[in-house]
Amino acid sequence: MSAQPERVLIVIRDGGERVAQVADEIVARMSSETGLSIAGIVSTDGIDPQADFTLVVALGGDGTILRTCRQLGQHQRPIMGVNLGRLGFLAELSPEEFLHRVPEITRRGYVVARHLMFACEHRHGDGRQETHLGLNEVALLAAGSLQLLEVELAIDGETVTTFTGDGLLISTPVGSTAHSLAAGGPILRQDLEAFVVTPVCPHALTDRPLIDRADCTYRLQAPSAHPGVMLVIDGQLKTPFLAGDVAEVRRADVAFQLARLPGHSYYRTLHRKLGWAGHPRG
Repeated sequence: MSAQPERVLIVIRDGGERVAQVADEIVARMSSETGLSIAGIVSTDGIDPQADFTLVVALGGDGTILRTCRQLGQHQRPIMGVNLGRLGFLAELSPEEFLHRVPEITRRGYVVARHLMFACEHRHGDGRQETHLGLNEVALLAAGSLQLLEVELAIDGETVTTFTGDGLLISTPVGSTAHSLAAGGPILRQDLEAFVVTPVCPHALTDRPLIDRADCTYRLQAPSAHPGVMLVIDGQLKTPFLAGDVAEVRRADVAFQLARLPGHSYYRTLHRKLGWAGHPRG
């Protein structure tokens, strides 16, 4: 029995002219392959996670991939990114590279790497609860309060410390090259099973990033939070966080599935995206 053909859902960042042009070129190229079929072209808000497709091609940047994997929810599929943005740690292929390598996709010549995602349960002081799925980080930020924020951190029920500053991040390895890196956090290999706790502009010189296991539960509280403090998921979902609120972060029961074609190198990506270069010998 022959294998079922690859059914590709194309997810677009927006309706801009550049995105539409690339989408048309990709559809035309894929339609010429007998082993592929197009399951549809949708925006990130239009994804039906239970629809019939085997691979997602996300046109945009890392932000498009973040929205896509959240929309897939409990029905994660392999996602391949075509970079129309800037850095593109996850959306690695240029449109030209993608078009050139369509035959490899047709024969499923890619590998799927599974990466840690998180679930953040936001328990409001008034009894309401909501849970957010994410890939990069949970950020508890002073934001519009314009005042120092004291964040109490507990891991697996044990009090760790109270961080004072502009906020605190709980990041996955995939998210370690995003907000956490900008805040002074370490770079982790994307396949590690760990979370990074990174203070944002800490007031105490002894407050430093902390790495702990992925199977721990991280509880954040801000009992003296002023109006304007925000809980932010992946830099995209923003919710006011009040003094009586609690945020608990743990590993999700699903994993992000990143589809990569042969030739990928994590350190080569870091070298290229971060502008790393050697120093000439004196």
